[in-house]
Amino acid sequence: MDPVPANPAASVAPMRIGELAERSGKTIRTLHFYEELGLLEPAARTKGGFRLYDEQALLRIEWIARLQDLGFSLPDIQTFLSDLHAQPSGPAMMTELRSFYAQKLSATRDQVARLRALELQLQSSILYLSACKACAPATEKTRCHTCDDTEHQGKEPPMMVAAVSPHPNHPESA
Repeated sequence: MDPVPANPAASVAPMRIGELAERSGKTIRTLHFYEELGLLEPAARTKGGFRLYDEQALLRIEWIARLQDLGFSLPDIQTFLSDLHAQPSGPAMMTELRSFYAQKLSATRDQVARLRALELQLQSSILYLSACKACAPATEKTRCHTCDDTEHQGKEPPMMVAAVSPHPNHPESA
């Protein structure tokens, strides 16, 4: 089974799809689907027609995963890749890619900031709720809204707690 190289510059031993699936953590079915969408191509084929992949395939699979982490669907990635390859020159393609990555970096930084704010809200809520361990087990839920605990007196509960605290006049607290 001698491979017929599509890229003679490939220096790593070619992999069949099962090994590629194992090394990438994807299923064979997923990899076939990537091929159907034009997102992945074998580097070579054996004389018997078996697909062979190189290290570039692993990079492509990781790249696809990163774009999915950014919220892209596979058809979105297919369109993006097609549009990218439609650029008239290498420099135009790299400019387009750089612009895309800059936009995604900005969006990622915004998301990280939102997650940091959420982290602070959760920490504050956990700290506030730590005092709730002192309540008697039979304490009514409606009393949580106007807690007598000295650690809570004069303090408004954090939004993440206040939003779910039973209110004495609400039907859920009965």
